[in-house]
Amino acid sequence: MTVNASDPFRTYAEFWPYYLGQHVHRETRLLHIAGTFLALLAVVWAIVSFNFIWLLLAPVIGYGVAWISHAFIEHNHPATFTYPLWSLRGDLHMLWLWLFGWLEAELVQRGITT
Repeated sequence: MTVNASDPFRTYAEFWPYYLGQHVHRETRLLHIAGTFLALLAVVWAIVSFNFIWLLLAPVIGYGVAWISHAFIEHNHPATFTYPLWSLRGDLHMLWLWLFGWLEAELVQRGITT
């Protein structure tokens, strides 16, 4: 990934606390997790069914839910607009942590309380 001199994040490790800070409310995180999970299911379904329209629908499903949560719960702008790849990685990272029950500990470690 090309680093822009004006970009405050040089690595994903630097971006991750910012990403979490954009998802303070539990409802936002749950909607992101649901959207990411449904988008992944759409990708799997596209492959299994050979109906590749689901590949086009996957980002609409995933980001549609997420962006609604930013508009109506967080009242901030999604990181996707500025950091699309790191934001996607953050969505997957958050889903992974949630699946294994590690998300709350990560939030506490980062000082993010709900």
